[in-house]
Amino acid sequence: MTRHHTDHPFLSLKIALLTISDSRGEDQDTSGRLLAERAGTAGHQVVAKTIIRDDVYQLRALVSQWIADPQVQVIISTGGTGMTGRDSTPEAILPLLDKQIEGFGELFRQISFADIGTSTVQSRAFGGLANGTFIFCLPGSTGACRTAWDAILQPQLDIRTHPCNFAQLLPRLNEH
Repeated sequence: MTRHHTDHPFLSLKIALLTISDSRGEDQDTSGRLLAERAGTAGHQVVAKTIIRDDVYQLRALVSQWIADPQVQVIISTGGTGMTGRDSTPEAILPLLDKQIEGFGELFRQISFADIGTSTVQSRAFGGLANGTFIFCLPGSTGACRTAWDAILQPQLDIRTHPCNFAQLLPRLNEH
């Protein structure tokens, strides 16, 4: 069970949001909008928000730019984590990771099971680290993004969450 320590001041993180879609524009991007609203309400800064085609090389290029940008601490993508021929987020992003956060995808699917049953096995959601940047790749549905933010990301990106959280690790991610 997580809890907050009020003796720690809140730390606002810089988050880049990426919607991966061949068919959605800004008006139809309910998942990206939800993540932006949730991040802002939590007190974080959305420093970039982009919609991009589901193309391995375009994804790698943009995410690589954000990984190299010291102003981006967290990247959250939505879309492209399914199993169809057009879904290529894992193939694009996994090779960029220094470390995977295996528990993220496992926990996401466990939590999702309560809402969507065995359909959760079709999700290839995952998390990882690259150059001291947290990366979380979520399914494209608004419900999946809500589940991931509310149940996992919001508490883990809040430095006041104990016993531990992702935010407190940021200063140590590039230790060698």
